[in-house]
Amino acid sequence: MTGLDRRPVAATDATLARGPLAGFAAGSLGMGVWVTVPGLLLLYFLTDVLAVGPWVAGLALLLPKIADVLLHPWVGHRADVEQNRRGDRRRLLLLGCALPIAFAALFAVPGGLTGAPAAAWVAVFFVAGNLLFAAYQVPYLATPADLRIGYDERTRLMAFRMVVLTLGILLSGLLAPLLTGGDAATRGGYQRMGLVLAVGMLAAMLVGVAGIARLRGGAADPTRAGHGGWRALRTALRDRQFRWLVTAYLAMSTATHLVLAGVPYYAEYELRAPGLTTVLVAAFVAPALLVTPLWLVAARRVGKQRALLGAQGAFALGSLVLAVGRPAGLPVLIGAVAVLGLAFAGMQLLPFSMLPDVIRAAADRPATAAGTATGEGTAAADRTAAADRTAAADGTGGATGAGTYTGVWTATEATGAALGPYAYALCLAVGGFVASTAGASPTQPDAALAAVRYGFGVLPAVAMLAALLLQRRYTLDASARAAS
Repeated sequence: MTGLDRRPVAATDATLARGPLAGFAAGSLGMGVWVTVPGLLLLYFLTDVLAVGPWVAGLALLLPKIADVLLHPWVGHRADVEQNRRGDRRRLLLLGCALPIAFAALFAVPGGLTGAPAAAWVAVFFVAGNLLFAAYQVPYLATPADLRIGYDERTRLMAFRMVVLTLGILLSGLLAPLLTGGDAATRGGYQRMGLVLAVGMLAAMLVGVAGIARLRGGAADPTRAGHGGWRALRTALRDRQFRWLVTAYLAMSTATHLVLAGVPYYAEYELRAPGLTTVLVAAFVAPALLVTPLWLVAARRVGKQRALLGAQGAFALGSLVLAVGRPAGLPVLIGAVAVLGLAFAGMQLLPFSMLPDVIRAAADRPATAAGTATGEGTAAADRTAAADRTAAADGTGGATGAGTYTGVWTATEATGAALGPYAYALCLAVGGFVASTAGASPTQPDAALAAVRYGFGVLPAVAMLAALLLQRRYTLDASARAAS
């Protein structure tokens, strides 16, 4: 089938076996460490161990993510080039397996560095780590769109991934604070934590590479070679359904990473028990191990869109309870965090399984229809068709590039991962939070303590309500469900 042949193939040709599914999902165990530990501990590591002011610390986490906005779509383009030339995206995946090196270096700040120089060290290795993470994550998440599977099977595939990702988030979220030394965390403790978790990351990511190879061997769709470059990027950005979905996910990612960054501060300064960091992380992450199958059932019965709107609403309500703070009582607050965890499970499963639905819909749309759907006129549609003919001739044609779509998606996720901690850091800075080195306990002003509480509760609620309003504009779900 040529790059000009846009006829849909049977979406339900393959049902994925559990063995390859488990192997694929194992890659998320290593990715979960990178997703969790920097978000959970890096801001606190900067302000309370390396004596970096909250304003500078926030910039050290935000600026590397700005680079991701450019790097991830480029990685997506390279993933599509690899797919077209080699028939797989394996080389990028193997390059991404160097991520554990950057992770270990991130927390191995030389002993003499504090303040701005220490922030610079962290920023440099954060940039390197984010690039390597993109090299692994983009081709990894493009896998569902590369396979000959339907609406429900894509959700099932991502449910396997979600359970293992949750396990990685939970284990790293529980182990990381303990490995640093708990209440008596030191530089050496952070360095030890980085090395130990890096070894586990590497093993899991290599298993994931093997799992993807097995999945592609049994259910790869040869009609989905895709194209990359600026043309594919323009196609993705003009896709109205993709724009609403990815914008809503930006707000979701910002809210969840804001909560993750605020956990150590909320435990120490609001609950006055730093050891509760582990309890709060467990309450946030552990429910996903139990409820992910329920979100899978909900998606099958009411559709992914309705289920996701419910998750977003629950997250906003739980966040507002946390803004009350100690007067609500510790059991109520832990319960509110658990509600966030229930919602978080849905927000990890459902958008990631909706992304390949969008990619498939764009790929199955004829060139002229694509021009109409994305607002192009006849002339623009003719130019698109001409470009398709050129692409077919030079071997870069095919369906809309899954890697390019995924690159934009992961760039958005990375932006949210930066905006969340940065928003919390700004909140602390406005409240006059006092930074310190490990072992020091400065007295925080009342405004800083209020910032700790409201930043942990009100800010994520506002971000999630914005996500809900944006998500309501997404209308592809019914037709994607009917097409399977």
